[in-house]
Amino acid sequence: MRQRHFAALALAALLPFAAPASGKDFPQRDIQFIIPWNAGGSNDIAARQLQNIMQKQAGVSLIVENLPGATGSIGMTRVARSAPDGYTVGMGTSSTLAQIAQKLTDLQNSQFTPIARVSVDPLILVVHQQNPARNLQEFLANMKQKPVSIGTPGTNNLNHIFAEMTAQAAGTSYIHVPYTGGAKVITDLAGNQIQAAVLKPSESKGQIDAGNVRPLGVFANERLEIMPDIPTFKELGHDVFPYGPLVQMAYVVAPAGLPQMERDRLITLFSNAIESPEFKDFADKNGVVISPLKGDELTKEIDGVQNTLNSVATRIFEKAEGKKP
Repeated sequence: MRQRHFAALALAALLPFAAPASGKDFPQRDIQFIIPWNAGGSNDIAARQLQNIMQKQAGVSLIVENLPGATGSIGMTRVARSAPDGYTVGMGTSSTLAQIAQKLTDLQNSQFTPIARVSVDPLILVVHQQNPARNLQEFLANMKQKPVSIGTPGTNNLNHIFAEMTAQAAGTSYIHVPYTGGAKVITDLAGNQIQAAVLKPSESKGQIDAGNVRPLGVFANERLEIMPDIPTFKELGHDVFPYGPLVQMAYVVAPAGLPQMERDRLITLFSNAIESPEFKDFADKNGVVISPLKGDELTKEIDGVQNTLNSVATRIFEKAEGKKP
């Protein structure tokens, strides 16, 4: 009898530690935030901004971990395989969706629970300051005479698609140089190791301001507020959306199967941070566009981008392969 009494007391003492936090009690420990790109890139910088803001706003600790490789698939696979308890989230991007569209990864969107969109990022064509081309038309003309090297963070993603579109606008081929993140691309471009790159403004702005690289064109239908003097490909007669609009976006996801109460709490935490004046100020200074979406609205947006990429990515790269000897 005494042994059973002691066993019951021991079990009762352990129960508070064994029971997972849920709903209003969530979170009770650090949340791991997996960024599937190198440190120093635009997604990593944005994640660390959110890390600081969330700590100030709610006292919640985000632990940012960089897991680059395979155009984001390595890090996102870690997220998909994590326990759906809210303590592991990741930064999904359109690059992952492009990988899914071309069946270059085993990942599926059904493996994730969308939380909140962080940003919508235009892409730009950037060259080294010493490049002889002073504008986009000169660059395309020079490219036709001699193929150039164009760097992108990852392969078979939106950056790669627009690199292909640049070559198609010039009516020629080019040398594709993929990297594991935007930070490495802009470093090599500034060092004149590659001739051009397709990047986000937020990845390029520091080197642009330093005078080491120059933007030549915007892959969008309208000019950017942060770079009003840089023309779009469209206004110069080059359609970079022949199969439908494309958007480069970054968004927070958790593993599939996340309970609704934990999802709601994560949506609140991330939305408050993303929509804060501090994050807006960061976005304005770095050419990042904040266009908040969360929960089921974000799910619909991801599905829409995925459907477009299912058509666009395949056509673009099949066309490129057909041009190769």
